[in-house]
Amino acid sequence: MKINEPVFNYHEFYEWTKSLVKVGKTSGEDQSEVLADFTALNKRRMRRLNKTINLGSDLLQILESINKPQYWLVITEAWCGDSAQSLPVIGKMAAASENIELSVALRDKNLSLIEKYHTNGSKSIPKLVAFNADDEELFSWGPRPVPAQELLNNWKEAPQGRNWEEFEKELHTWYARDKTKTIQQEFIHSIIEI
Repeated sequence: MKINEPVFNYHEFYEWTKSLVKVGKTSGEDQSEVLADFTALNKRRMRRLNKTINLGSDLLQILESINKPQYWLVITEAWCGDSAQSLPVIGKMAAASENIELSVALRDKNLSLIEKYHTNGSKSIPKLVAFNADDEELFSWGPRPVPAQELLNNWKEAPQGRNWEEFEKELHTWYARDKTKTIQQEFIHSIIEI
């Protein structure tokens, strides 16, 4: 699997995002003020989650029991709000296992890669793909927990007068109330099924 540079671990991605915010930029070609603002908001989200995430004991036990190397690749961008809600917990999960190596690659620098992992026909991110040492796919996850994806699908089908900004507040309120419990449960099921 060919991945175009830059490739980060989670800590490097977080630090890189902070450096983008310092100069009012974001990742990718589109350097609009809107995406730069999203990146600044995402830095704050990641900082908060880095401090507050607690992995459940069931998940920790499963992560610690992984006895063969796994390579987790997350495809994302710094402006992605769903990524800011999910990547910190993915980073913490990977850090909890000595057999998981996590890499973060940029979607817009790896378009041929994201083409393989569409969600409902779109290049939605973040997308995690896990591989074994033989480069065989073990599982994929993303771009968001199932209930959050259902919120998006329902909004697209029947927005009920809500614009994107209103929906996005609803989505991120869901993330705040969930406190990463759903993503943790989804990863438990994915890892157990390997």
